[in-house]
Amino acid sequence: MRKLGFGLIWIGLIIYAFGFAPPDNPTATFNLINKLVNGEWEGINPLIIALFNIMGVWPFIYSAVLFLDGKGQKIPAWPFVTLSFGVGAFALLPYLALRQPNPTFSGEKNWFLKAIDSRIFGAIAALSALILLGYGITQGNWTDYLYQWQTSRFIHVMTLDFCLLCLLFPTILKDDMARRGLNSPVIFWIVALIPLLGPAFYLALRPPIQVSEEGVQMNTPVTQE
Repeated sequence: MRKLGFGLIWIGLIIYAFGFAPPDNPTATFNLINKLVNGEWEGINPLIIALFNIMGVWPFIYSAVLFLDGKGQKIPAWPFVTLSFGVGAFALLPYLALRQPNPTFSGEKNWFLKAIDSRIFGAIAALSALILLGYGITQGNWTDYLYQWQTSRFIHVMTLDFCLLCLLFPTILKDDMARRGLNSPVIFWIVALIPLLGPAFYLALRPPIQVSEEGVQMNTPVTQE
């Protein structure tokens, strides 16, 4: 049922994005993305600027969980996480459908896994998310954003992508908490119910996975039903 659910969400997302979202203006979309990427932000609604950059923060948040999760999976996480930097949930949903529940960590943590498992990495993600969210909310033009959401496929689908990434994170949170010996429904629901900032600050505050020289997990995994 879990695999079927993620698969149906993925298919539904593709059908909606290309079949039912507002019409696209390729030239206008290309020009907007080009300006956003190159930092030519004059005249662009700060809400759009913030959302676009937040969609770059989300893959970092997911990578801090999924690269560690992928160590115990039959399929590697890195292709899906890498693609998510460009297409967000469109790339992550197939991995979420194919992965198995994995509340433990096995093997060694190389320098890359140690880096993304560190609280410094989490603090950078949390600070970036907080600054961007604050900038967009306080400086943005909500009326203009609503109009663009109704008329631009790029803005419409990007907003939907953001919402999906918020809703999907709790599906991998429980396993990540278990790998760290965290058994707190309160922590789970705080992180799950606070969009973006909940996951970002979770990364900044979670204890790292402790692994012995033999590659054995030292945190006491939480048994899950």
